[in-house]
Amino acid sequence: MSENTPKLPSHIRKEVIGNCILYQGDCLEILPLIDQVDCVLTDPPYSSGALHSSGRAAPTSQKYQSSENAGIYPEFLGDNRDQRSQLLWCSLWLSAALRKTRPGGLCMMFSDWRQLPISTDAVQVGGWIWRGITVWDKTQSVRPRKGGFRSQAEYVVWASKGPMNTPDRYAPGLFRHSVQSEKKHHIAGKPVRLAVDLLQLSTSGDTVLDPFMGSGTTGLACVELGRNFVGVELDPAYFEIACERMRKAIR
Repeated sequence: MSENTPKLPSHIRKEVIGNCILYQGDCLEILPLIDQVDCVLTDPPYSSGALHSSGRAAPTSQKYQSSENAGIYPEFLGDNRDQRSQLLWCSLWLSAALRKTRPGGLCMMFSDWRQLPISTDAVQVGGWIWRGITVWDKTQSVRPRKGGFRSQAEYVVWASKGPMNTPDRYAPGLFRHSVQSEKKHHIAGKPVRLAVDLLQLSTSGDTVLDPFMGSGTTGLACVELGRNFVGVELDPAYFEIACERMRKAIR
């Protein structure tokens, strides 16, 4: 943090690991306290694993984890909102992230098909300029759906803070990585290789923010690519997992 950054409250934990700064706490409280960043890559809770209120209130292991994997990963927080609440909440943290992003910086936010419409709304309500959608093809490792189409894709809504910075590089509109291509450390974890691919539009030395770092996937990609990283995680169990993974990566 710079000299002008507000002092961190005592209940918020901070770990500095190499060129990475990790905070344990609520991102809405922490984001106003961090320094400026160059881009955002994050995977917030989808709150989409159930159709009814009883399902939304269920543990995340019941919504996103098969019975044979029950108990392997800790539960995660913040996944019990209906769509209106999800839209409002995403707009709040996206607005907070915008204020900490330098002009021209990109925001990349994961979404599934259920929450894709409100995700594109939220980035715009938060003040970003919505630029488009890119696709994560999870390949045929995803379980088929009898009588219907396989839920084989998730999405990344991407936007910019004002006019885009335009480095001399291009990125594809689809990224193909199997869910099972890497060992998972989170119920809804994404492959590190996917994060590496998405960050190809950033530049060496950039600072990347992930307000929902989970088990540290974005941070590991930053270590590999030579980016600085600022990560925030509400859940203490996943914060510990992220810290340990980052320490191993730095070593």
